[in-house]
Amino acid sequence: MNIGIIGAGRIGGNLVRLLTARGHAVAIANSRGPDTLADLAAETGAVASDLATVADGVDIAIVTIPQKFVADLPSGVLDRRTPDAPVIDTGNYYPWARDGRIADGLIAEIEDGLTDSEWTARQLGVPVVKAFNGILWSTLTRAARPAGAPDRIALPVAGDDPVAKAKVMALIDDIGFDPVDAGTLAQSWRLHPGKPAYGADADVAGLRAALAAATPQRPREWRAAGAPSDDRRS
Repeated sequence: MNIGIIGAGRIGGNLVRLLTARGHAVAIANSRGPDTLADLAAETGAVASDLATVADGVDIAIVTIPQKFVADLPSGVLDRRTPDAPVIDTGNYYPWARDGRIADGLIAEIEDGLTDSEWTARQLGVPVVKAFNGILWSTLTRAARPAGAPDRIALPVAGDDPVAKAKVMALIDDIGFDPVDAGTLAQSWRLHPGKPAYGADADVAGLRAALAAATPQRPREWRAAGAPSDDRRS
């Protein structure tokens, strides 16, 4: 498949490595320009692109940047992907460690109960499928295993479009992990930081149990200062 990735951090870079190793054609872009991606492109065979063209004609687009920068992406950055191409959001809201309050008028939606990826979908103006948000960058490359391996890790996937979600789940399987359907985007609070599935590195049964054990309240340590005590998500 042709895959476009926005973001060349640790998750983005390791996804490039996994995807190109499986024979996918990958274009990668970041906010600093293609020249800064020359080493990664040379290592993997990916194309160093820019934000204006990285999603042109892709079968899947991946947005893997800090949540606070999503709203700064150029309008229409994903418009030229192929029709019905899924957009994967790998992000999480980290109010203390990285994102701050982002902008009071925007982040209030998350603090009031919108899931991280619902917020991202609103900023991008396209539906998204949430995946790859709860696995460490180092685990992503060292833990990939062939199908059927007894120590294969399962990864949760949440989204509203069953066709898009199926494509993402097939991609996850292809690069070495067992995909698990975690429900709709509105239910993707089960994947949030602080929930049992986040960083679980579990097999299918263990991940399903972790997803089932989640409660909708956003833990206090994963909320901005002065926020209400729960996210009112039922």
